Amino acid sequence: MARRPRRKAEETREDILSMAELLFRQRGFVAVSIADIATALGMSPANVFKHFHAKIALVDAIAERHLSDVADRFVPDDLPPREQLLRFVLRLLDSHLEDIQQNPYIFEMVLMSIEAKIEAGKRYREKVIDRLEAIIRQGVAEGRYRCTDINRAANTVADVLSSVLHPVLIAREDRDILVERAGQIVNFADAALQNSAC
Repeated sequence: MARRPRRKAEETREDILSMAELLFRQRGFVAVSIADIATALGMSPANVFKHFHAKIALVDAIAERHLSDVADRFVPDDLPPREQLLRFVLRLLDSHLEDIQQNPYIFEMVLMSIEAKIEAGKRYREKVIDRLEAIIRQGVAEGRYRCTDINRAANTVADVLSSVLHPVLIAREDRDILVERAGQIVNFADAALQNSAC
């Protein structure tokens, strides 16, 4: 009997991630075990553990896939900083709402990831901060904003925006209300950045 050719570790890892994500979305994080994932892939649980030391590591990797994609989708354009900020926030908001709507178990995974303090959440925040810094820096260069500590200003804006971007806070809210709230927050942040040496 001929042996199957060995697959690259990265291919196996991607297969595991894709299957885990599919099963988590279908049945929920709590209901799916490492053995379930291994069985669906026709491999041993030990092989899954070789690539992901725990189930929460799968959540971290899945979250990293999605969160990185969301933050990287925004490409700055020639709009003024306030409009760039609003566009960025609304794109993130819509992406989060779409994910919540299409994935009935996403809320459960978000709660698990918050509880476990997974790295994907930290990396996502860093990407959001980087994008906010770029927008604020442009505003400073154009003379619209008066910030001297751009990083601190970006962190403060990110904290305020969490009320329209954090999945736990938006999961049960009406989109129109969230969009209106996002516009108000952006207007407030824009005025603060213009009138404070932050």
